[in-house]
Amino acid sequence: MRDVSERALPIVRSQAFPNVRMRRLRASEAMRGLVRETILRADQLIYPLFVREGRAERQEVPSMPGVYQLSSDDAVREAGKALELGVRSVLLFGIPSEKDPVGSGAYADHGVVQGAIRRMKSEYPDLLVITDVCLCEYTSHGHCGVLGGTAVLNDASLELHARTALSHAEAGADIVAPSSMMDGVVGALRHRLDEEGYEHVPILAYAAKYASAYYGPFREAADSAPSFGDRRAYQMDPANARQALREVALDVQEGADIVMVKPALAYLDVVSRVRERFDLPVAAYNVSGEYAMVKAAAQNGWIDERRVVLETLTGMRRAGADMIITYHALDAARWLREDGM
Repeated sequence: MRDVSERALPIVRSQAFPNVRMRRLRASEAMRGLVRETILRADQLIYPLFVREGRAERQEVPSMPGVYQLSSDDAVREAGKALELGVRSVLLFGIPSEKDPVGSGAYADHGVVQGAIRRMKSEYPDLLVITDVCLCEYTSHGHCGVLGGTAVLNDASLELHARTALSHAEAGADIVAPSSMMDGVVGALRHRLDEEGYEHVPILAYAAKYASAYYGPFREAADSAPSFGDRRAYQMDPANARQALREVALDVQEGADIVMVKPALAYLDVVSRVRERFDLPVAAYNVSGEYAMVKAAAQNGWIDERRVVLETLTGMRRAGADMIITYHALDAARWLREDGM
């Protein structure tokens, strides 16, 4: 029953109120669940893993609490934990023991990622293994392609990206994900994969990848910071949204099966616009800086980590992401299971 002070307030009637009362459908958890528009599930999450050379290696990334560089045996165990929690997809990044100007470790038959793929698919055949296809972790200069002086050469880099994708497919990768933002890279991968009999392997294109300050912790995790300059000549200007739609359209024309917006949180408008314009599945990358900020605030007691993470991931889904790459994947899956989701 309302108290006297509330009854004493005048009722301002609209055409709808009091017949329409939006609070009716918020009265209980069961009622809220019944009318919930956006559902977040563990199998919509993709868990990134950083794989390094060696055995029984597990080195925490200082700027990303709870995230580790893992040897392939530990990475396989981590993938098993993900499967147990309902996270069925992983995204692999490689950290080689040696680097060179042309990133030859990226496309070596027995490279760090290639070995991890084989072990994971042998141990967990139903695990969906996605591989990042780029050169930045493997080049001595840290850029995403080969150099001509101090410039990253676009066309000369495409062949090496195609070789990398093919080596991943040969090792058993389920999906390859080119992330360099080289013009024409999706078409180069599609042509090479089809030519070699891997026409069944989908391409998840980093279609709208921005030159973002949110990547800082990742570069520590993947040991991929450029030794000079930056990546603004090939990654997108954060001010541009219409350009993102052009980038996505070109990747779709070249044969992308899934398109990605990266980062996610500051670019939800782009996620939404891509979702509205294109019929392909859309991925969003909840990147390292977004993860690190939440972790730092939670460790200081400033936020409720569980609620903030689930709210953030739900917001990405609500914006239109069909899948989310997130370092929070295992924690989010546990919390969703506890909530009966």
